[in-house]
Amino acid sequence: MDTDNTAPLDRALAHLAEGRWQDAHTIVQEEGSTMGSWLHGIVHILEGDLKNARGWYERAERAFPDPPDAPAEIEAARTALARVAGR
Repeated sequence: MDTDNTAPLDRALAHLAEGRWQDAHTIVQEEGSTMGSWLHGIVHILEGDLKNARGWYERAERAFPDPPDAPAEIEAARTALARVAGR
């Protein structure tokens, strides 16, 4: 994945970090990637819809955090995305 392909996910992460899950949701709904699914799960953690969040974590092939910790997940996703993008 090159940096250009990560731009929407970077924007979604920025929205998530600001608590703007609705804006992030608009972006990740269009994403079919594993990373997009992970971010979609974080969206639903922030929204409070944990059942839906668990489903997105399953799609992302990630363990659901217990307890759900959106800030820690956002930071972990930011680190993972930077690694994928070669930053």
